Amino acid sequence: MQPNLRLCVSQMTSTTHHASNIKWLVNAAAYAAENGCHCLALPEAAGMMNRDQNVARQQITVESTDPYISACKSIAAEHHLWIQTGSTPIAGNDGRFLNHGNLIDHHGEVRARYDKIHLFDAYLDGHSATGESDRYEPGSQAVAVSTPWGLWGMSICYDLRFPKLYWRYAQAGASVLFIPSAFTVATGEAHWEVLLRARAIETGCFVVAAAQVGSHDDGRQTWGHTLVIDPWGRILLDMGGTQAGVAVVDLDLHLVDQARSQIPSLKNERQYNFQIVTD
Repeated sequence: MQPNLRLCVSQMTSTTHHASNIKWLVNAAAYAAENGCHCLALPEAAGMMNRDQNVARQQITVESTDPYISACKSIAAEHHLWIQTGSTPIAGNDGRFLNHGNLIDHHGEVRARYDKIHLFDAYLDGHSATGESDRYEPGSQAVAVSTPWGLWGMSICYDLRFPKLYWRYAQAGASVLFIPSAFTVATGEAHWEVLLRARAIETGCFVVAAAQVGSHDDGRQTWGHTLVIDPWGRILLDMGGTQAGVAVVDLDLHLVDQARSQIPSLKNERQYNFQIVTD
C-alpha cells in the first residue's frame, strides 16, 4: 500500500445544468494535476443540483450517457488522476432518480459505484419537509474499493448519521471514508463537524467530506465547510462556509494504524445481549 495520499478537495456551488459544473470540474482537475495530487474529491450533487424535478428530468439520464460522469472519466485519464465524483443524479429504476457516486481510476475506468442508501427525509422547525425519498430511490449496497492507498469506503451526505455503515467499512479494513455532502445551513451549523469527527474517531479512518457551499441557482443554501479529518479526529482542512474553491491536503496513511493501535476499539468490540426492564 502506498503510504501517502496527496488529495485535492473541491468545494462547489453547483448549478442546475451539467455544463457549468463540468467547467468547474475541468479547472479543479487541472489544479489537482499541477499540484501533484493522486486524487480529486468532489461534493454531493457535483454534476447537477436542481430541485425542480420536471426540469431536472429533461437532463437526467443513465450512468453510461451522463455528461458529468463521462467528463470525469475523460479528465481522469487525461490527467492520470483518480476522481471521487461526489455524486450526481441519474435515472433510477422506478421513475425516481438515484443519488449516484463513482470512484474513477487514473485510466478513466469506473472502479466503484455507489447509490446513496439513506435518504434525507427530515422535518426541521421552520422549514418544509425535505422529502428526498419523493425524488430519489434508495441504494442498497455499501461499497468499499481497493486502491493503491488501501481500501476506501463510499457514502453520501445523510449516510453520515448512520455510524454502523462506517464501522463496517472500518472492520473490512478501510483507511479512508468519503462523505461528499450538500448539508443545509441549519443542520450543518448544528451537526456537521461533530458528526464527521465522530466517524473518524470511531473508525480510526481519514474522513474526506467535500461539500457544497453558498447560494445555488435553484434557491438552496448549503453549509460548506469541506473538512478532511485524520484518524485521531484532528481537522486537517476546513474550507470555510462562504466560497467555492479547491485545496490540497496530504494524508499520512500510517496514522490509521497508529490511531487503531492506541485505541483498538475495532478489536475490542464484544457481542452482548440486550434487555429492557419494565415494571
